[in-house]
Amino acid sequence: MSRKPLIAANWKMYKTPAQAEEFVKKFLPLVAEQTRAEIVLCPSAISLAAVVAAVKDSGIAVGGQNMHWAEEGAYTGETSPLMLKAVGATHVIIGHSERRQYFSETDEMVNQKILSAVKNNLTPIICIGETLDEREAGKTEEVLLRQCQIALKGVVPESAESFVMAYEPVWAIGTGRTATPEMAGLAHFHIRSQVARLLGRKAADAIRILYGGSVKPDNASALANQPEIDGALVGGASLDPLSFSKIVDY
Repeated sequence: MSRKPLIAANWKMYKTPAQAEEFVKKFLPLVAEQTRAEIVLCPSAISLAAVVAAVKDSGIAVGGQNMHWAEEGAYTGETSPLMLKAVGATHVIIGHSERRQYFSETDEMVNQKILSAVKNNLTPIICIGETLDEREAGKTEEVLLRQCQIALKGVVPESAESFVMAYEPVWAIGTGRTATPEMAGLAHFHIRSQVARLLGRKAADAIRILYGGSVKPDNASALANQPEIDGALVGGASLDPLSFSKIVDY
């Protein structure tokens, strides 16, 4: 099945609204002619409105980096799905390894957020991946299957067809280390196979699975040549307009 590539930028805790606007101003001309891939920019919550306004009519989508599963409530510091939609976001990153590592997010919390995203018509970018200890212990497949099973609990197959998943080997994020294309391709195969078992082949064939571990202009093409890899979730290399445009154009 042909799946249109998706390239998502995770700006993490970088860029003020003014800096985000400046990025978009420089980035748009660099990708104005490309139609091969969908592009999603995921700024911090405080810059969402500025980025939505800056990319208007460009075809570029905007997503949040995180959200609470509740639509409102006494959750100081959190952002609700209704808030994301109100400022024009269409996507949301869920379960990023940094959220899991630094803020103690569990697979069960990820599941709650996914169900809330579906209810509120937001496209989830669901992150899963193993740590270095888990990989060295030969548990990569076991970890990926467990994370998929819990994350997708209660999800209706039809609603999952628009989902985006991202394989993030935790040991490769921000370290400069990258899974070889073959390692990444095998992990993506395991993920798609598990989605097929849980939600059926139609959903598995439709879901786009991105690679998200230290993607850079010089390795994006080799990763993209793997048949199970449908794009990239880009961290540090997405902070520079020229660097990110080269990844989009791989």
